[in-house]
Amino acid sequence: MLTLYGITNCNTVKKARTWLDENGVAYTFHDFKKSGIDAVTIQQWLTQYPWEKLINRAGLTWRGLDDATKSSIADNASATALMQAKTSVIKRPVLVKESNVICLGFDENIYRETFKS
Repeated sequence: MLTLYGITNCNTVKKARTWLDENGVAYTFHDFKKSGIDAVTIQQWLTQYPWEKLINRAGLTWRGLDDATKSSIADNASATALMQAKTSVIKRPVLVKESNVICLGFDENIYRETFKS
């Protein structure tokens, strides 16, 4: 089973959902804003990607943090705490199958290659 993690109003998440829907790919949508994210899930992702890739440092949420908070994010533990407290800081969408991240962000070429029939 596929799970697409993100937030409803994110344009990149909307593109990914549209692509999946138009290509008949079944998935469950997990909205960070409504459902949060648990530390276990983040830890699984951190075995596949460094926290520097999971945190969207180009996004508004990161840029809105004070410098002390930004500089305090230095390892998996501090990054996990931030991602749980401010879920919008997570790069989106995160497409997961059986605990494995298939794609971080939306890349139509990766989706097409992953789901070609």
